[in-house]
Amino acid sequence: QAIVDFDDKRYDAALANLRRALQIEPDHVEALYYTGVVHMAQRRPAQAVPFLERARAKSPTDPSIAFQLGLAYFAQEQYDRAEPLLEQVFRAQPALDGLGYYVGFIRYRRKDYRGALRAFRAGRASDPEIQQLTRVYSGLALAAVGLPRQAAAEVEQALRLAPGSPVTGPAERLRDAVVAAREKERRFSAEVRVGVFFDDNVRVLPNAVDRDDPNADPTVSAIRSQSRKSRDSIGELLGVRAEYVWWRTPDWESAVGYSFFLSNYNDVPSFNILDHLVTGSLVHKNAIGTMPIQVGMQYAFDALFLGGPVFVQRHTATLFGAIAESDQHLTQVLSRYQNKDFHEREGTPVREIRDADNWMAGIQHFLRFSEDRHYLKLGYQFDYENAEGRNYSYRGHRILTGAQYTLPWGSIRLKYDLDLHLRRYAYANSILPGNDPGRRRRHDEEVTHTIRVEVPLRYRLTLVGEFLKTDNRSNLEVFDYNRNVTSLSLVWSY
Repeated sequence: QAIVDFDDKRYDAALANLRRALQIEPDHVEALYYTGVVHMAQRRPAQAVPFLERARAKSPTDPSIAFQLGLAYFAQEQYDRAEPLLEQVFRAQPALDGLGYYVGFIRYRRKDYRGALRAFRAGRASDPEIQQLTRVYSGLALAAVGLPRQAAAEVEQALRLAPGSPVTGPAERLRDAVVAAREKERRFSAEVRVGVFFDDNVRVLPNAVDRDDPNADPTVSAIRSQSRKSRDSIGELLGVRAEYVWWRTPDWESAVGYSFFLSNYNDVPSFNILDHLVTGSLVHKNAIGTMPIQVGMQYAFDALFLGGPVFVQRHTATLFGAIAESDQHLTQVLSRYQNKDFHEREGTPVREIRDADNWMAGIQHFLRFSEDRHYLKLGYQFDYENAEGRNYSYRGHRILTGAQYTLPWGSIRLKYDLDLHLRRYAYANSILPGNDPGRRRRHDEEVTHTIRVEVPLRYRLTLVGEFLKTDNRSNLEVFDYNRNVTSLSLVWSY
């Protein structure tokens, strides 16, 4: 009789019948369950909880009881208690009426945006208000993962579902906010960096060899003895970068940029470096399910001056793509072509000409934590350099790994990167080693360690300390060297 009363919405009569049933059998699971359901129908979740808890204690695997108890906690905004109950039911019955919205809302609330989208899309709802709320929060989640076009489309669907509902006003404001945010997104970005550094091997002199070793390359000792000027130097650095997004739609973006970098060696001015770089890029943004993707291309031209004259000019074309599989995982792929045009001295032997074409392809994966405050990364690249001078043609394998950890105070970022580049040269070197030329192919193992500390300051400033250690091991001793560069700089970003 109580169930009939409940179906007819005679809630007081239903409760009276249920009380009588519980007086006869206090642990009757169905009576406990329906008592909780009636209290929920009367919008009294606090009174429903004790009965539903008792019913669940007697029947812990019943999904209907778990669902109603989860809803009771949800209605009281006790989301931490509602979540395990609703998630348990969702795993077993994802299409249960309205369940997808409640699970998605809780996931959205704890910033699991992709998980929220999966719940919203798996769920079903017969209540128009729940349908509309599902669309609204789907839009919020899509905006949070960087898909504004899809977010606006979801909100438009929400408005069509129930134009006169109480949710309509907030939904319209959300739609307008998504569109406005996209239109107002900053188009111009810039960075200025000034600092000082110390380089302990500016000239990249080879490591010393044992003069008494009959197999040692005499060229190494000759180079080291001829270099009477300073080996190390303190210097100043200046870098400027600017980029402007000249074209932007919800799916496409194109930008142009310019940067230059200057390093001034006080004790070895002939090794001062000035580099000018111009870039242009085109990026397309989309999604595969709930996974945002970006694909694009970039062209870059740079001219590097060494001690005054042009040292090398490079044209670089890059194709790239990235997919965020989840909040924790991000994968990047790229392929690159680069043309290098060195300013060779007159009379340079043909096999020593370094002009080259370089092809590279690679992949890199990030494991991210705490909204990118911390991450681990691992990557691999293969590159092939086809140089005009055979002494410089090689095939290379590169392993890239690193990590970032953000301290809980001051948002100080600690970074470490390891770059291992293995190069196997295609031809025997025509002039090295000096005591046995033309018979040995060069093999290099270059290891670069980078340790970086970034301290955010006020007024868009960041204090950056960096230590760069390069160890190159080669079977041709002229290319066997160590180099350490320590820098401290102040960076302003806009």
